[in-house]
Amino acid sequence: MNNIGNTLHAKVHKWIDTIGFRLNTSQTNSKSHITTNHYFFETFNFFEKSKKNKPEATKFLCFDAYGEKINVKSLLDLQVAFFDNISQLK
Repeated sequence: MNNIGNTLHAKVHKWIDTIGFRLNTSQTNSKSHITTNHYFFETFNFFEKSKKNKPEATKFLCFDAYGEKINVKSLLDLQVAFFDNISQLK
């Protein structure tokens, strides 16, 4: 099961580097060792929550074009929300 988490984490990071997402903020809770990163590109934002030394436990959260919360379980979830958001820019 660890490979699935590592693979999602690696795929998402490769994709966001390719698209050109920027890291807006990064906050780390020193007690729980959980880091929350906020990434953005144009009008699309998403969050990554990871625990120190456990990339398989990383969780991603984004919002669709209507502001509804989407828990990202695959790279496709993130890409669909992103392209829906970008396609509405005019």
